[in-house]
Amino acid sequence: MNTFVITGGNSGVGLQSAHELIDGGNRVIILGRDKQKGENAMASFGVARNRAIFLSVDLATHDGVKDAARQINEITDKIDGLLHSAGIFDPRDIRTKDGLPLFFALAYLSRYHLTQLLLPKLLKADHPRVIMMVGTVSKVPKFDIKKFQSFEKFNFWTMTLPIVGACMYYADYLAKTQPKIFTGCTTPGVARTDIFKNAPWYFRACVAVARPFLNSVELAARNPVQALLKGKGTSAYMWNKPGNFQRKFAIEVNKEDQKALIDMSHKLTGA
Repeated sequence: MNTFVITGGNSGVGLQSAHELIDGGNRVIILGRDKQKGENAMASFGVARNRAIFLSVDLATHDGVKDAARQINEITDKIDGLLHSAGIFDPRDIRTKDGLPLFFALAYLSRYHLTQLLLPKLLKADHPRVIMMVGTVSKVPKFDIKKFQSFEKFNFWTMTLPIVGACMYYADYLAKTQPKIFTGCTTPGVARTDIFKNAPWYFRACVAVARPFLNSVELAARNPVQALLKGKGTSAYMWNKPGNFQRKFAIEVNKEDQKALIDMSHKLTGA
């Protein structure tokens, strides 16, 4: 039986991905901060809930990530796949107890941190895979590493794409430094979830009007699940068309920026 870890697996696309993996006979460990959502997620698995474990953890902090890794390491001997679906859509400059912007901490840094801590368990699997859910892009976004190192004034709207780029840079780094692990990024598009609940009112109003035309969670989860089960290759890939697993491009990055990003990530987390 394969074991998959899903961050943000207690709701939305992460929960749908967990359902599909369980339906395929696998075991899932889902991570989330909201205990009630976690209990609801476990109940939704019905008779298959014995193949699911929920861990209530705070991935926005360094200590929370370390605690998550510790609990996961106690539960399983190997990890066949890790899906990073936890995220937030909130333009406010909210800071974690580590002094970092919440969006940056959830959408990139915790992904780097948790993956690095779980590498030993991933490397014990026959075909380990690490997949990160990101925003829709047609190429690898550029970013100014100096802005990543300061954060004095965090602008959500200008930093969204660079943080997507950071995930892609890390995916390429993993592919190069841990060739046994297949890694990549995939977008859910704009899906019918509650991720926009903290967005400005006018943004939420637009989403509400457009809701019938948004992607279903089933469509949004299709590529992440396929990537976890079938992803292969020597390069990291980006799937940028929800539901179309054949549409992807190889991730290519600037090596100097990549080294600076990884050095910064290591300095911040120690991992």
